[in-house]
Formats: sequence, C-alpha cells, structure tokens
Amino acid sequence: MGMIHRKKKEVSLPTKSQVETERKRYRRQKAYNKALRGTVYVLTIVAAVSVLIATLILPVLQIEGTSMEPTLSNGDIVLLTKTPRFDRGDLCGFTWNNKLLIKRVIGLPGDWIEIDIDGNVYLNGDKLKEPYVQQMALGECDLEFPFQVPQEQYFVVGDMRESSIDSRNSLIGCIPKDQIVGKVFFRVWPFKSIRFF
Repeated sequence: MGMIHRKKKEVSLPTKSQVETERKRYRRQKAYNKALRGTVYVLTIVAAVSVLIATLILPVLQIEGTSMEPTLSNGDIVLLTKTPRFDRGDLCGFTWNNKLLIKRVIGLPGDWIEIDIDGNVYLNGDKLKEPYVQQMALGECDLEFPFQVPQEQYFVVGDMRESSIDSRNSLIGCIPKDQIVGKVFFRVWPFKSIRFF
C-alpha cells in the first residue's frame, strides 16, 4: 500500500507591525463608535429638553399676517412666556379655531370698553393712549357699547385696527383665560429687530 503525502499549507503569521496597526484600527473604531453614541445621546437629550421648553415654558411662534403691524410683522418669530397674569398693553398668544393668534390685551376682566366711530378706545371712561397704533379705525366691530369684559376673560385687539379681526367682533369675542397660551416677551427674528416686549 502506498502512502499519500499531503503538502502542509503554510500559514503566514502577521508581523508585529501588522498586529499593532490592526489594534490601533480596532481602538479607533471603538472610540469612534463610543463618541458617536455619546453625541447621539446628547443630541437626543438636547432635542427633548428643547421641545419641553418650547411647549411648556417658552412656546415659539412665527407671525402670520399683518394684524399686529407695525409692532410685529409677517414672518417675525417670537417667544412666549407662560404666565397667569396679563396687564393692559401685553401681547398675548391664544388659541382660536386650532390656530394660535397674537393680539394686544386692552381690557381686563370687569373693564368697560367703548370704541367710537373713529376707532378711539375708551377704557372705564378714559381715552386710552395707544402709541403702538399707526391709524385708528373701528374695523370689523359688531359689539354694542359700552361693553363690559366678562370675568376670567380678556378684551384683545390687533394693532392694525382696520384689518384685525379680534374681540371687537363676536366671531372671536373676549378670550377666556384658559385659552391664552402665554405673553410675548421676546422677538428672535429677524435679527435686526430683536427686542424684548
């Protein structure tokens, strides 16, 4: 019987230099993956905190339309702050028909409002000084005056009196306190118009 001889395959071992290069590559890959996981984790936390702040503490709103000109213009971006208290002259954001509108608080609960044919506003018998309005107008008004603001509600109007639909019209009426999202306190855009209110 003859014997079959098989050639042994030669196994080449990596050199010390190759082993070291592979170790370095492995370490770099491991460090990269760790950094990537850490970055994703941090970004997720930042995004979650931003959403929480934006919805609970500082809602962000982009202005649509011209009803608040010249104070706020179409495209402006503003921050609102949650507050339980509003004063006359404050700009407030409130929900109406699944929209968020911005108007100016003119009358507080219990106040008596009168508006003459020229659009001049009288608050509790005294003419209101309104330097933020460029042109007075009665606008879309279907209320009977004198009008008393109901309890827990606010009388709000736009600064562009001629075109603003607001509490002067029964379509919107006075705004219940629980519909008010917050008070405008800072305009962040455009940069040239950044300001606190």
